Amino acid sequence: MYDVERDSIKEYATRLKELRACLNIEEVKNDIAEVEQVMSQPGFWDAPEEAQKTVQRLKGLKAVAAAPDDLAHEIEEAETLVEMASEEGDESMKHEIAAHLEVIEKKLARLELNSLFMDPRDTHPAIVSIHPGAGGTESCDWAEMLYRMITRFCEQHEFEVEVLDYQPGDEAGLKSASLRVSGPFAYGTLKSEEGVHRLVRISPFDSNARRHTSFSAIEVLAELDDSIDIEIREDDIKMDVFRSSGAGGQKVNKTSSAVRLTHQPTGIVVSCQIERSQHRNRETAMNMLKAKLYDIELKRQEAELNAQREGQQDVAWGSQIRSYVLHPYQMIKDHRTNVETGNVNKVLDGDLDLFVEAYLKWNLEHKSRSNN
Repeated sequence: MYDVERDSIKEYATRLKELRACLNIEEVKNDIAEVEQVMSQPGFWDAPEEAQKTVQRLKGLKAVAAAPDDLAHEIEEAETLVEMASEEGDESMKHEIAAHLEVIEKKLARLELNSLFMDPRDTHPAIVSIHPGAGGTESCDWAEMLYRMITRFCEQHEFEVEVLDYQPGDEAGLKSASLRVSGPFAYGTLKSEEGVHRLVRISPFDSNARRHTSFSAIEVLAELDDSIDIEIREDDIKMDVFRSSGAGGQKVNKTSSAVRLTHQPTGIVVSCQIERSQHRNRETAMNMLKAKLYDIELKRQEAELNAQREGQQDVAWGSQIRSYVLHPYQMIKDHRTNVETGNVNKVLDGDLDLFVEAYLKWNLEHKSRSNN
């Protein structure tokens, strides 16, 4: 009786033991100590917004550090429950034990996924921006679908989402949107979505019900911490102000508090309209701009390194990463990992775990090959 459950518990304990060596918890604990040191300084709460971000980061780091111990405790509880039920000859507890083991399996799978996060930026909050490609209303609607997909994914993973900018489309969908996502491994989890997403479907905006192909781009940046200093000359910044508008077109503010910054040397444009204060919106937009410039520099360095290794100078960034075909058949395929699924509604409703895990494994293998 309960032999299958005992075998599952032994397997979970073995997997957890192997994971502890990969997760580098000691490094996370060192990060916790550094953040707590910052928080203990006089005047920490003088800048409430920055202080709150630091508190959220500490919360995420502590969750990462505690996860293996919490899971070990749950495995022990499951083992005790199985032994008690077995000794009493009580098979009525099988359903309760199965539900408990299912929770452990999900948490263990998530922990195994966390072990794939090798980039130091993976623990940082993410800035996610969505932009429609050419195609007018059709592409704006596709961008709105991707916006919903990303936000639902974040809800499912209990990430905190803050809308930094939202520009509704003229007829439907959105022209652009930016989100700040915080939580354990927020950037590491969401970076798989960066790139161009292609949609093939019967257009709801075409009276002749013809098939259309639309493109929208998702950009994912790691929010920078205080250890990284990006210098931006004020003379290089052009600032425009406008009235805020939220998702669906509702007005957030009747004053021109929203801020749009243009970095003139690069042409990069960022916007923020979350706060009623123009000063705070500008500060957030500057942080977004710094993250973009830092990301561009990292990609430039990686592109040069790849060119040296492969003997070529042309390295494409932001190319099409995934296709979503809704007609004449239903299929979503990631072109980097070749992972595909026919359950398109589930994916568009935020279930991206299949693609996230495959990307992390593919990225790790890709970098390993590049370093050899």
